[in-house]
Amino acid sequence: MKRSPIVLAATVAGTAGVLTFHAQLPTGASATATAAAASATAPAGKQGAATSDIATGNAIDTQYGTAQVKVTVKDGKITAVQALQLQGNDPKSLQISGSAEPVLQQEVLTKQTAAVDAVSGATFTSASYEQSLQSALDKLGFKAADGSVATLQVP
Repeated sequence: MKRSPIVLAATVAGTAGVLTFHAQLPTGASATATAAAASATAPAGKQGAATSDIATGNAIDTQYGTAQVKVTVKDGKITAVQALQLQGNDPKSLQISGSAEPVLQQEVLTKQTAAVDAVSGATFTSASYEQSLQSALDKLGFKAADGSVATLQVP
C-alpha cells in the first residue's frame, strides 16, 4: 500500500507526458510555400548560377501523404537534395518520414543516383522520395554515372 501513491503519481505523470507530446515536422516540410514561391519566379525548373542547376521533382501522392524533393546539380554532380514535402498525414507518418529523409538524402549524395535502397519501415516514403527525385533529375537531364535510375514504385 505504501507504493500506491508513487505508482499513481508516476502513471499520471507518464500519461500527461504522452498527451502533451507533439510530433516534429520533418526537415523541409515547412518549406513547401517558400519553394513554391521560389519556383514561380524561376525559369522552368531551373534556377541558380550557370554551373549549378536546381529542379523540383513531381509531387508523388501516397496514402500517407505527398512527397516532393528539390535537387541541386553542380558540375555534373548531385550536391544537395531537399525534401519540400514528406508524408505526414498523422504523427506516425511524420516520425517515419522524418527518420527516413536524412538516410535517403545521404544515400543519394553518396551514390550520386536516385536509385538507392529503401529505408526499412519507410517503404512509401522511400519510393515516393525516389520517384520525385528521379523526375527532378530527368528535368535537368542528369544521368547517373552507372546509368541507374530509380525503380521503386509506390505500393
